[in-house]
Amino acid sequence: MLELQNISFDVAEETALGSEQKEILNDISLTIEDNTFVVITGPNGGGKSTLAKIIAGIEKPTAGRILFDGKDITSLNVTDRAKAGISFAFQQPVRFKGIQVLDLIRLAAGRRLSTADACQYLAEVGLCAKDYINREVNASLSGGELKRIEIATVLARSTRLSVFDEPEAGIDLWSFQNLISVFEKMRARIHDSSIMIISHQERILEIADKIIVLNDGRIAANGTKEEILPTLIGTASAVEACKVLTDK
Repeated sequence: MLELQNISFDVAEETALGSEQKEILNDISLTIEDNTFVVITGPNGGGKSTLAKIIAGIEKPTAGRILFDGKDITSLNVTDRAKAGISFAFQQPVRFKGIQVLDLIRLAAGRRLSTADACQYLAEVGLCAKDYINREVNASLSGGELKRIEIATVLARSTRLSVFDEPEAGIDLWSFQNLISVFEKMRARIHDSSIMIISHQERILEIADKIIVLNDGRIAANGTKEEILPTLIGTASAVEACKVLTDK
């Protein structure tokens, strides 16, 4: 279980009058239970990706505490949080020149997988293993291919919490449809773990157990899919959706 207690995050911003603190997140408190598929949505600039990076340990909160399975992990860096059981998939996956897909999956698993076992993870994300297992994780791969390879590494890690930052960003429709299929399979197999996805996409929201809406660095809504999704569907934009929720 992940628990955020009064998380705030500020950054220094240069203005004509000098440096000022800009508030990105303000007093965020929420709990992500085990065996839960959570989607965090809301307008651009609302703090969603920042919150994901704070959970992963890429950024440190200005105030507040983060508990994971009852342990205070606020001071842990990204490596130690990964060891504690938190996976993070970037909005723009990292390319690794000189590293083959097989090596990357083995690194993620933390053990020397057989080629057949590594290929199974690629098959789960809809990639033909023989076409990818020995390829380098470099610019020759498309955005959609990189996203699915990154998800394969998350599957190989099999951690207690998997966080995905806007997995639909920068990919084509065919790749997006495959991603939805992958997430549906992950949702069906949740066991003693949780999945958190930052997304605007209705099809991803429809898979969720719980939806959290962030707006201007604050929680505008937090509830089950049945409670929150009807208020979002049909609005012209996530910004309007958040205004509707905030005004209630």
